[in-house]
Amino acid sequence: MVAPQKSNRKINPQPYQMLAFCNDLTLKDDFYLNIVDWSSFDTLSLGLDCSVYLWNTGTSKIIEYIKLNLKMTKLCDLGFPYTISSVKWFPQNFQLAVGTTEGKVQIWDAQKLMKVRDFDGHRSRVGTLEWNKNILSTGSGDRIIYHRDQRSPDDYIQAFTGHKSEVCGLKWNLEGDQLASGGNANELFLWEGMNPTSVRKLEGHKAAIRAISWSPHARNLLASGGGHLDRQIRFWNTVDGRTLACYNAKSQVCNLQWSSTVNEIVSTHGWWKNDVMIWKYPSMQKIATLKGHTYRVLYFSISPNGEDIVTGAGGDDNTLRFWKIFNTPSKNKKTENKCSWKLDGLIR
Repeated sequence: MVAPQKSNRKINPQPYQMLAFCNDLTLKDDFYLNIVDWSSFDTLSLGLDCSVYLWNTGTSKIIEYIKLNLKMTKLCDLGFPYTISSVKWFPQNFQLAVGTTEGKVQIWDAQKLMKVRDFDGHRSRVGTLEWNKNILSTGSGDRIIYHRDQRSPDDYIQAFTGHKSEVCGLKWNLEGDQLASGGNANELFLWEGMNPTSVRKLEGHKAAIRAISWSPHARNLLASGGGHLDRQIRFWNTVDGRTLACYNAKSQVCNLQWSSTVNEIVSTHGWWKNDVMIWKYPSMQKIATLKGHTYRVLYFSISPNGEDIVTGAGGDDNTLRFWKIFNTPSKNKKTENKCSWKLDGLIR
């Protein structure tokens, strides 16, 4: 019998940068928030309380430049009684979608620092946002998924109903013709285009489903992760709804993200381990385990070049950490520097 080959790739187990929040700037330890996103032009958006901040991650390429010029720009301050519950960059331009706990959805221009559009409709927290070309899909605690189009004067062009509890995960596939939605009532639905009737319900998880990721390497391959009463990562054939594989992650699954360049998937976890894991698919061989966060790793995004990830945790951790995990051809490599910065007092 031939033993399976081990991966020769080495991943630095330490983050190359850590941003520590203090005073009034806090990351909330809330499973239903999605308040960190990394744009295609290398800018991080952070939803903190009633404000959205922007930070140019490109400054981390030169250590001296960070020390002198690290700044966070305040994109907006919605004021009382609003609280930011989700942010999501439009993939091709400088527009950012913002959701609030009060059910509001707004579009902001990050270059002009101005609001572009307001959308109404939701009656509860908007915890998940997802773009599909010009369509913005929004999921809420009111159990409804609305689809918005800035070209339409209406607040929404279609509504999906069927969830029995809060919608906490939304992901369109790369082709833009299938939407997966996860809910707090252990539900995972599949939708086709703008058809308001779900084509399939994928059953098996025993807790809330927030972590969803479509494979960029095989059509109709979906990964999903369950909450702390489930702790499973499942892989599905969305054509017939079959479970292809199921793995016990042994802790709450908070995020899943497939690499665009290699057949590997990243998972972040909460109770009980608070780890970041990189897995080889389909063997689910563990390539690396990244430790350091002391609270649930609820916040996650991947860099536009597909090499780096940012992870965030609230509570007493209250940090964002940047890790280099994938190798892709690039002329502009980030310089790895084991440094941390306090974000208090760096806002302009």
